[in-house]
Amino acid sequence: MTAPSQLTSNEHETKESSAIDQDPTVPGRPGPDGPERPAERGGEAAPVELRADCIADSAGGLTFDLNAPHDAHTTWNAALVLRLRGGDGADDEVRLPLGPNGAGRLRAVLPSTVALAEGRWNAYADLGDGRDPRRLLPGVNDLRSLVDRRPLAGIGRLGVRIPYATKFGNLALRSWLRGPHAEAGDILVAPDGMTVSGRLYGAVPAAGARAEARPRRTASPDGASATVTVPLTVEGADFTFTLPYAELAGRWEQGKEPWDLWLRLAEGARPVRIARLLDDVADKKQVFSYPALPVPAAAGELRIGPYYTLDNDLALRVAGPDGS
Repeated sequence: MTAPSQLTSNEHETKESSAIDQDPTVPGRPGPDGPERPAERGGEAAPVELRADCIADSAGGLTFDLNAPHDAHTTWNAALVLRLRGGDGADDEVRLPLGPNGAGRLRAVLPSTVALAEGRWNAYADLGDGRDPRRLLPGVNDLRSLVDRRPLAGIGRLGVRIPYATKFGNLALRSWLRGPHAEAGDILVAPDGMTVSGRLYGAVPAAGARAEARPRRTASPDGASATVTVPLTVEGADFTFTLPYAELAGRWEQGKEPWDLWLRLAEGARPVRIARLLDDVADKKQVFSYPALPVPAAAGELRIGPYYTLDNDLALRVAGPDGS
């Protein structure tokens, strides 16, 4: 079955994902290089490892080509299985028919029309041979169509899927499902603030549209009491705003305080999270780095700078005089 197609509001999504690479452990003795593959059963040789090459298309679909063991005999119900990490519902598993691709390999296709809930999906192969689905290893990923992907601005729902290798060396997919969506583009960092440019999908701003910075520590359900707002400049589907650091510095309390960035496109409208999703980088936190610059404040010289969260959402961090 497929994941539900309806959207979940991201209005209160203020915490970073904690399931970044918590692969489920597998039976077997731990080895020097991490969890061992499933142990041999009944004296039988361990199954041949299955590896999948992935090709992405610009619409958001993925094609998986698996190396087929010479002795593999797939059945009509063979499938590539995707399981949402941490999920336990009926909609948290997707089965894609798996069959010969005409070149001695097995193929499964994930169309862009199949909605995957936001999160990390582990990939398995069920050859219909009576064994449990087997964890897939990553092969060659052709993600060229995802680089600088530019969907139609009027699209109501944006689906993004990026295959990647987990820290245990297994194949997984990072999935996002956003509507509307605010795609972050260029970020200009200056000593007194930052300027963010981007593009809107699935929404048209009204008069009074603004950008909002919300401290993650706030106890208010919508963060209204502590929100810092600045005007939004819009030209067609493109937007720009400049967020000064002075007010953020004046509200610093202690430690490293994260602030999440949103757009409010009309008075009373639900806020839209700013994120960077339209490229081939599954985890941007360690790839896109921006400087944290010194900012004077009553408490001393603070350091403020933008970063991407584990979910590729755009945020700011305000740190104390010693950087902590």
